[in-house]
Amino acid sequence: ISVLCDAEVALIIFSTKGKLYEFATDSCMDKILERYERYSYAEKVLISTESEIQGNWCHEYRKLKAKVETIQKCQKHLMGEDLESLNLKELQQLEQQLESSLKHIRSRKNQLMHESISELQKKERSLQEENKVLQKELAEKQKAHTQQAQWEQTQPQTSSSSSSFMIREAPPTTNISNRPGAAGERTEEAAGQTQARVGLPPWMLSPL
Repeated sequence: ISVLCDAEVALIIFSTKGKLYEFATDSCMDKILERYERYSYAEKVLISTESEIQGNWCHEYRKLKAKVETIQKCQKHLMGEDLESLNLKELQQLEQQLESSLKHIRSRKNQLMHESISELQKKERSLQEENKVLQKELAEKQKAHTQQAQWEQTQPQTSSSSSSFMIREAPPTTNISNRPGAAGERTEEAAGQTQARVGLPPWMLSPL
């Protein structure tokens, strides 16, 4: 076997009378036995380590499974389900836990509401300031528009007053009622004034 397989072989034989017979290739029985013990020990350690790891995983799985079941059970209790298995003391503890949870929830809700109100108040103040600025700009524009309208209204009045002043300053007509032929001259003068008034605009006829 040693020659055909190129292997190291050690053979140990005990007879029925307890006598020992041994054979080893190259007469190195101790070396072969030492090697055997070393590999055998390493294999045992590896097997034991794998078994230990597997046992640890199994133990960890059982622990996690029990924890999940406990959490699911507590969740059902908080939802008001499966309460038949609880005694009076456990129910009181559950009630206290729920009240404490409600306090925390309400406190958080109030905090969020106050923060929201504060943000809305800031936005309100900002909008009020913008509204004041816009009102100021609008008032300035209205004032400018009013001044422009008043100026435009004063322009025709000034022109009308100047025209009226020029008409009123015209030289008076000579009274010739006592002269011979005054009646005819008066008639011709009235006709001329009538013709002059016909050609004038209405706003120039009122002072005459």
